[in-house]
Formats: sequence, structure tokens, C-alpha cells
Amino acid sequence: DVVETQDHYKSRWRSIWIMYLTMFLSSVGFSIVIMSVWPYLQKIDPTADASFLGWIIASYSIGQMAASPLFGLWSNYRPRREPLVVSTAISVAANCLYAYVHVPHSHNKYYMLTARALVGFGAGNVAVVRSYIAGATSLTERTSAMANTSACQAVGFILGPVFQTCFTLIGEEGITWKLVHLQLNMYTAPVLFGALLGVINIILIFAIFREHRVDDMGRQCKSINFEGEGSGVLDQDAEGNVDHVAVVAINFLFFVILFVFAVFETIATPLTMDMYSWTRKEAVFYNGIILSVVGIESVIVFMVVKTLSKRTGERAILHGGLLIVLVGFFILLPWGKKLPNIQWQEIKNDSIPIPRTASTEMLMPFWSLQAMQLPSNHTVEPVGCPVTQSWCLNTPMIYLAQYITSDILIGLGYPVCNVMSYTLYSKILGPKPQGVYMGWLTASGSGARILGPVFVSQVYTHLGPRWAFSLICGVVIVSLLLLEIVYKRLIAFSVRYGRMQE
Repeated sequence: DVVETQDHYKSRWRSIWIMYLTMFLSSVGFSIVIMSVWPYLQKIDPTADASFLGWIIASYSIGQMAASPLFGLWSNYRPRREPLVVSTAISVAANCLYAYVHVPHSHNKYYMLTARALVGFGAGNVAVVRSYIAGATSLTERTSAMANTSACQAVGFILGPVFQTCFTLIGEEGITWKLVHLQLNMYTAPVLFGALLGVINIILIFAIFREHRVDDMGRQCKSINFEGEGSGVLDQDAEGNVDHVAVVAINFLFFVILFVFAVFETIATPLTMDMYSWTRKEAVFYNGIILSVVGIESVIVFMVVKTLSKRTGERAILHGGLLIVLVGFFILLPWGKKLPNIQWQEIKNDSIPIPRTASTEMLMPFWSLQAMQLPSNHTVEPVGCPVTQSWCLNTPMIYLAQYITSDILIGLGYPVCNVMSYTLYSKILGPKPQGVYMGWLTASGSGARILGPVFVSQVYTHLGPRWAFSLICGVVIVSLLLLEIVYKRLIAFSVRYGRMQE
């Protein structure tokens, strides 16, 4: 029989809610400065270029990828409060460093790079969070808890830019506290706010968080890092080996899921600027609205999937989510005959936007000659598909309806795949300590977020959307085939050893 006192139940779920908060703050730490990194970088170090900005963005994921297995290993053998507090303290210190990167007289960009890498390193605690929630919930509670965790993460990504927007009211100059060389402006206020939230999180971990562990049936268990009082039973269900084929398969599937979403996020701005002749401001504004709507859609999906999984099971929903993502990228393939507007460029590198029509194609040499004779002091921002991307001359445009439909489908499929991957993974691992395994899964996702933008910058720029999205469709098809092959192995540890019925 499942025996749990009311006090133990309340303490267990209070601790899980603290983990939800920790996950939320980790994602806020990433997104709260994402819109202001580039202007702040240009302000503190004029020697920084766009390629260095790419390293700063990627440094967060690199730091998280390195830290996740380490914190996961730590949480397997010591009370989880230790890695949680240390990782959060690292994030607080890194945010404070980010607020002071303007102080040195040189190499400011490297201080910013270090600060963002350390924020990512601190965010490696998501492996500890996921492993704790997996160990503190029964099989029947697991899907709902994992969905709530992912929802908190998604809300953090959504609200981060909102916080950033509110802090823009302070302005670029803001207030200077000369005694401690602190500038409180639209660039530093968000990270200092993030640091304050981190301090509050540490206080709550000490005050409320308690170590709890239950088996798949919901019975209280003792473990190496168990701190609570009570007569927890020894977990006999821990006997047996983890199915490592299933573990590797889920890691690969999770990598693919995060990879395609990273591609989707990264390609949004350049794709819309090329296809619809949007200016930089228009692309950032419109895509910001679209991604916000997609984020809200994802949170709704996280809530719905908890109920749906009880009827169909996690494997079927994961299969359906991958199919939806496949359809979303398939729709993005160029299908029509109309070509995008071309951003004509002079030999002097002064751009003149000229609409692409049949007459301009016939008179191309004439237009080129006229462009060379025009003065180079025009201030119009060049829009359209740049002629330096040779595919612009022969690849049909992607219609706006295609783009928006794809956004909706990917916004539906991604959260489904995300939650089901974590849920299946935790159930496959069973009652054994999951810290290291969750660390590897988090590292897989971080690696995907690093490689996704690199893939886009190379394939899309040189070969165009037809090749980029075709390759993505191919990768998703491979993942679907893999899912079919290992489908029967993706079952809970207790079900595999006959201790529970599925």
C-alpha cells in the first residue's frame, strides 16, 4: 500500500514548487538580457563585432553544457541543496560581473563573455532540478510535474524580454553610484534584478526545500542524500539495470528537438528580412510578437499535454509531436514561383533597394550601370534578399501565410516533444539516482542550441531555405524512424521489470 503522511506530502510538494521557481529563474537569467546584449556590447567595447556577439550568445549554452553533468554527479552523492545553492550563487555573482563590465579600460568584451558563460554554468542546475523532481514523484505524478517544470521554463523565457522592456524606461544613462562605480541603466538593471531574484531563491532553498524521494508507487524511500525525518522504506525496486539503448535514443531525440527549435528561433529574423523586405526594426518587432504568441501557445500545450498523456501514453504523444514539427518545416519549403525582392548592391558597397520585376530582370545591366552613377550618400536601409546570397536569384519566396502556419505548428509540436522526452527519460531511469543522466540530457540540449545557429549561418546563407529546411525535415524523419525502432523499449523501469502494470 502507498503510505504517505499529510505533512510529508505537503513538504514534498513545497520542495517541488521551489524547484519550479529555480527552473523559472534559470530561464529568466538567459532571456532577460538577450535583446540588449548587442547594443551594450557596442557601448562598452567598440572593437567587438557581430561574430563576437555570436560567441557571447553561445557562451551561455557552453557553460550550461559543461556544468550540467558536474552538478548532476554532485547531486547523486550529496544533499541536492548544496549544488542548488552553489549554482545559484554563481549565477548571482555572474550577473553582478555583467553589471560591471563597463569599468575596465580594455578587453571589456571578454569580461562580458566570461559573465554570460558563468550565468550559463550556474544554469547547469536544471539537471539537479529535473533529477529531484523525477525522484520526488511517483509514476502517476511524473508527467504532470515535468510539464509544470517545462511550463515554468517557458514562462521564464517569455517574461525575460518583458522585464528587459520595462527596464528600458530607465534609459541608457540612468543613475550612477560613483562610490561603488555602479551604473544603473537599461543594460545593468535587468541583470541586477536577476541577481536579486537569485538571492531570494537561495533563501527559499534554505528555508523551505527539503530532500524527499519516493519510488514509482509513491512510497517514501531513503537515499544517499535523504535529509527528511520519517521511516522511509528501503527501495528494493532499484535492483536492475537501466536500458542504455533507450537512454541513448532519448538523448538523440532530445538533441534533435532542441536543434530544430534553435534553428527555428535563429532563422526567424534573417528569413523574414530576406523574404518580406522587412527592415531590421520591423523584423525584430514582428518576430518578437510572433515568438511571444508561440511562447503562450507552448504554455497552454504544457498544461493540456498533462491530461492527454493519461489517455494515450507518452510515446504516442512524442510520436505525434515529431510529426507536427516535420509538417511545420515541410510547409516552410519554397513552393511557389514568385521570387523575393532583391537587395541590389553597388560595386562601392552602397545598397539601393530596387523592386524585382520582369522589366528589371530584362534591364539588369542598365540598372547596374545606373546604380554605379548614383551618389553614395543615401540613407535608405537596404531591404530584400541580398544578392551576395546567390540562391536569392532562383529560389521562390516563402509566403507569409506559410511562415505563420509553420510558426503555429512548431509552437505546438516543440513543447509536446520537450515534455514527453523528459518524462519518458525519467521513467526509463527509474528509482536509481538520475543526476548524471539528467546532466547528460541537459548537455545534449545545450549542444543543440550551440550547433543550431551554426547550421543556420552556414547552410541557409550559402544554400538557401530549400536546402536548410529539407535537411531539417530529413533529420526529423531519421528521429521518427529511430523512435519506431526503440518504441517498445521506451517503458518505465518498474514496468520493464514487471513490478508495475503500464
